[in-house]
Amino acid sequence: MSTAPSFKPFTLALIQLGNIGPDKSANLKHAREMILKAAEGHSRPMLVVLPECFNSPYGHAHFPNYVEIIGSTKAEDIDIQTCQSETVKMLSSAAKEANVWLVGGSIPERDASDQRLYNTCTAYSPTGALVAIHRKIHLFDIDIPGKITFKESDSLTGGSSLNYFDTEFARIGLGICYDVRFPELAMISARKGCHVLIYPGAFNLTTGPLHWSLLQRARALDNQVFFSMCSPARDVSADYHAWGHSMVVDPFGKVLAEAEEGESIVHVSIDPTVLYDARASIPVTTQRRFDVYPDVSGGAQ
Repeated sequence: MSTAPSFKPFTLALIQLGNIGPDKSANLKHAREMILKAAEGHSRPMLVVLPECFNSPYGHAHFPNYVEIIGSTKAEDIDIQTCQSETVKMLSSAAKEANVWLVGGSIPERDASDQRLYNTCTAYSPTGALVAIHRKIHLFDIDIPGKITFKESDSLTGGSSLNYFDTEFARIGLGICYDVRFPELAMISARKGCHVLIYPGAFNLTTGPLHWSLLQRARALDNQVFFSMCSPARDVSADYHAWGHSMVVDPFGKVLAEAEEGESIVHVSIDPTVLYDARASIPVTTQRRFDVYPDVSGGAQ
């Protein structure tokens, strides 16, 4: 594993994207406009984030109709110019035009080798280079009687790798939505040197008020990292009602910023001294007893 870059101050922008409808071209056009809008003004961000499933309606019935082929699970193998994914091409172009690092939410992806479908996040450098690909590891299969039943595994397959990317200001770890409920993923990312964990997500109106903030604060506090989830805006006319409330939490578990439910852009200044203060004052990173219990990051890929 390479050495993580020095953690430096930067501004993060979350795009809580609205108006996501059945027209993929319109969704991509609007997402591009919002990326460029987020990059404007005095609060110019270095890192911009889109929400889960931003180019299509959310739901396992929709995923097969909006899938795109990226071509590989290794970012370095992808030639943007010949890539079959129109979304990848748009995101690369937008990152380059806006001159920002970009976490491109997630999209339904088909693996050309076995035809399986995945919920996949891609990330880009300010040059437009594809720098990371993360397939959602844990699939959202739940049944809360009388409230919500959802089974992503009806159409999707879970990913099998942990992923992060390095910028000039931080190491950024990736997850998607339901991944946040599995603390091992965040633990491993933090122990691999990630300073900030970003999970595009789309909680619903049942799990959102119960767990959205709680889980982010827990992952941030447990691992003494900055943690952020970016949601689509709520659309009560859609089949799936997203909670919204895109959020950034600091290493002490303090919520630094939170959107409401509508479309918005949230800018947050990330101060590395908060991470160092948390780890110095409550030094759990050096107090773990791996002679008593195993280090879950030991065999991680």
